Amino acid sequence: MTQPSPYAPPDAPPRADFLQRIAAEVHRRVVGQDYMVDRLLIGLLTGGHVLMEGLPGLAKTLAVRTLADTIDASFQRIQFTPDLLPADVVGTTIYNQRTGEFVPHRGPIFAHIVLADEVNRAPAKVQAALLEAMQERQVTIGGETYPLPQPFLVLATQNPIEQVGTYPLPEAQVDRFMLKVRVGYPTREEEKEILRRMGGGADIPVSPVATPADILQARAAINGLYLDDRIADYILDLVHATREPKKYGVAELAPLIEYGASPRATLALAACARAHAYLRGRGYVEPADVKAIAPDVLRHRINTSYEAEAEEVTPDDVVRRILKAVRVP
Repeated sequence: MTQPSPYAPPDAPPRADFLQRIAAEVHRRVVGQDYMVDRLLIGLLTGGHVLMEGLPGLAKTLAVRTLADTIDASFQRIQFTPDLLPADVVGTTIYNQRTGEFVPHRGPIFAHIVLADEVNRAPAKVQAALLEAMQERQVTIGGETYPLPQPFLVLATQNPIEQVGTYPLPEAQVDRFMLKVRVGYPTREEEKEILRRMGGGADIPVSPVATPADILQARAAINGLYLDDRIADYILDLVHATREPKKYGVAELAPLIEYGASPRATLALAACARAHAYLRGRGYVEPADVKAIAPDVLRHRINTSYEAEAEEVTPDDVVRRILKAVRVP
């Protein structure tokens, strides 16, 4: 007989059957990449934007487009380039000669799911325009403010190795991404299956199995998921350990961290842990949910020092040491 979890409330866990159907439809086109698909679903369920970092050809764009198809949501892909203008993203006003008035022309940002491809190729003024949309869920065109459709999600990609013609993302914008997901190569077996499915060049159809309304209802359910005080303290310990590592038994990290994660990281870690539990059919959060999602929430919110660069210590290394040092409730 299964023992009840010490972190569980007395009520029954929620059901997330439609999410399993979404994942199944996505995997009709995307072979493997379970980790990436799971994190995309967590971003969708929390309303948190996702930054995907990986080499070209790893199905990042395909996964995002397929995700939009499976929830019958509007989708726009914006190819970021150095000559891109803010108006190319959010829209502009156009003079109507017939009426003698300026009318708004909405840009591609007005979609449920927006793929910002190679987001680090756009200059600062475009980054600023995208920042308002990501944070406020609204854009300003010609002095008027227009709300974006709900749910609204920015899924951005960047190439980790190509730096020519790129602009480092401002820290304020990086922090607006709830998750930063590293996308790796498929296994040999998965790549053989990719060859079998995609070798002929034929498109693989997928069916919509959910609606944007279903996603909004799931978000409401996730916000009410039970989070025990011990789990909340564990989340706080992990975030505070990035700021004051000496207090948590990892004093050797102090000279390696220039600054740690902000309170926004605390909120993101709690929200993503809830979504992680919800995807697994539980109505409560366990420490395993927090540990599983912590690297994706924290890696882009920890700024390492020059000493860390000299010692080739990455933010991922810092997160691993903190997870190992902080006591699990």
